[in-house]
Amino acid sequence: MFDLLTRLLDAQLDLGLGKPILWREIIGNGFGLASAVLGMRRRVSAWPIGILGNVILFTVFLGGVFHTPQNLDLWGQAGRQVFFLITSVYGWITWAAYRRRHEDEGVGVQPRWAGKWGLLQLGVGGVVIFVASFYVLRALGSWGPAADAWILTGSILATYGMARGWNEFWLIWIAVDIVGVPLLWKAQYYPSALMYVIYGAFVLWGFVTWLQVQRRNRAVEADAAHDQSPSGVSVSL
Repeated sequence: MFDLLTRLLDAQLDLGLGKPILWREIIGNGFGLASAVLGMRRRVSAWPIGILGNVILFTVFLGGVFHTPQNLDLWGQAGRQVFFLITSVYGWITWAAYRRRHEDEGVGVQPRWAGKWGLLQLGVGGVVIFVASFYVLRALGSWGPAADAWILTGSILATYGMARGWNEFWLIWIAVDIVGVPLLWKAQYYPSALMYVIYGAFVLWGFVTWLQVQRRNRAVEADAAHDQSPSGVSVSL
């Protein structure tokens, strides 16, 4: 059984790109994309599925430690899987609690803008996390510590924003993708780089979808407020 598990974990795909690709990198990113699709639809299941992908990708990005074909250690990429897991547990609990309180809606969150306080959290948190992670990643010998720190910081903030239901989290993902694609391609993590390209197009779709949901909710609230107003009552009579 152990030998079978080892063979599955070490299974590779050779596409003639210089180094073979681990199937678990493809599978881990597949879980990530599935989580993103479910997140756009505001399904609570987005979080546990994302966690499975995080666990798999953690072993992929520490190529030197786990002796994978991509033998570069991207400590920021690996570290963000840990932060993903922690934040995803928070998001899972938050969305599940919302769904229990609003069973008629069938979703885990309602989109909204972060507002001044939320933007302050993202701004201050972004500066602190980036500076701290840059020095830590450089000390660990991470490949491309500045870019790695940028991706790690943006990923943490975007996941936190998603858990809170803030529309801004989609825009943060775009900033992550702009740096992540060239970094991962240069490091020969091709499935992850390709996933970032696909994800970049997807987050634009997700952003528009959440905005449409928010506008629709506002229209429903406005209609309800009008129906409850004195003028609304008089018309109904």
